[in-house]
Amino acid sequence: MRRKQLMVAGVTGPSSHTRLIFIWQSLTVVIFIGLTSRADAQVIPLFSELLSSPWSAQRVFERTTLPQLDDPETVERPEPEDTPVKTRQHPGYEPVGIRSGSWMFNPSLTAGTFYDSNVFSSSTMQRSDIAAVVEPTLRAHTLWERHGIDLKVGMQSTLYNSNTSLNQTNYGIRGSGWIDVTRDLAILTSFQASHLNEGVGTLSSPVNAIQPTPYDLLSGDVTVRKQFNRWSASMGVGVDSYNYGSTRAMDGTIISQDARDGQIYSLHGRTEYAFSANLGWFASAEYNQRELRGTEAQSLNSRGYRALTGLNIALTHLITGEFGVGYAQQRFEDLAIGTIEGPAYRAVLTWRPTRLLDVTFKAEQIVTQTSDTSATGVKANAFQLGIDYELLRNVVVSVAGAYEDDRFHGQLRNDKVTTIDSRIKYLPSRFGMISLFHRYSQRDSNTPGFSYDKHLVGLNATAQF
Repeated sequence: MRRKQLMVAGVTGPSSHTRLIFIWQSLTVVIFIGLTSRADAQVIPLFSELLSSPWSAQRVFERTTLPQLDDPETVERPEPEDTPVKTRQHPGYEPVGIRSGSWMFNPSLTAGTFYDSNVFSSSTMQRSDIAAVVEPTLRAHTLWERHGIDLKVGMQSTLYNSNTSLNQTNYGIRGSGWIDVTRDLAILTSFQASHLNEGVGTLSSPVNAIQPTPYDLLSGDVTVRKQFNRWSASMGVGVDSYNYGSTRAMDGTIISQDARDGQIYSLHGRTEYAFSANLGWFASAEYNQRELRGTEAQSLNSRGYRALTGLNIALTHLITGEFGVGYAQQRFEDLAIGTIEGPAYRAVLTWRPTRLLDVTFKAEQIVTQTSDTSATGVKANAFQLGIDYELLRNVVVSVAGAYEDDRFHGQLRNDKVTTIDSRIKYLPSRFGMISLFHRYSQRDSNTPGFSYDKHLVGLNATAQF
């Protein structure tokens, strides 16, 4: 199983030790997205990274790599120029790490500042401010021949200059790993234990809140994956447990969010078959059941599913993509919302005209809730276009734009969201990184009080080892 997993990821090479280090490095960005909750108000976030097998077994709707069907003894580890621009690591710029026996440790410290033109994401109370961010992290992963564990512990503090009510600190630990039962059968696990904050202005934050909403999240997932030649299949179960605190309104009153406490259970599966190295078929499905505390006047419980099937293609070595269609349904106990259902689709296309440039397009429709613990149903359509350009071996420029249409159920509300994100990443050496970013967000709602626009401009510096 271990060898076939590495073949699918396209990272077979001269030594098992080298292969394991490479696959863990390639998965770092994918598995550990960070300790912070999503700061933007979109239902569908901006681009997520391409998943390497076998971790597609746990995130069944994300695009995956096509399997490498050549003789594993003749397949070489891909050159950095053949990996995605945004996450590639050239020799001399990868973290060094501290080895202790069969474990590798990678500490890092990020410090930065940003300017927010509309800290409350409001059309009536527009205030600007600057803030400082400090984020220490420590990653630890194994170098074992078989099995594997990857852990990350970290903290992020954000301190505002004037609007101190927005100060927040997130911290926690996340982990994942696999157990090779046999060569073609593996057990995949992941967990998270974190204290997080839901940003003011997000879709599920109270409208008149002036403080982030704190909550504790415990989550775990166990998945079994079976692979045989060109076919692979997985089945897994997961649970997320939320415990919300309170936030404060503009008039000074306390807004309790205890009604959002509870658990969300999921059952997911994905199967794939590779007709060739350039064409594959997939089918994926997920069922969820949300059991939340709610109130006597309103139930927050719901259950639903989403299923997609489609093709994974590589038209040439320049163009790759995955296209799926299916159906989605979310049934709410609250009769004011009822059942939201309809066709669903997802398309991701990447064009690499040169080794220095990646152009990615994504279109998606989902039927879901504005957040895991919200009783507001929404049908969202999003279209995104991103460009990543390697200006130099140690300088990457990224620009992404998105348009999203959110139609709410249970209320007469329709929002249109536009986002433009620009970033420059510079690596002076393997021990550091500097990034400059700007994000413009605009939400245009037909319901008064929800429209706003804002600019975020920031600079981060990271020291790593």
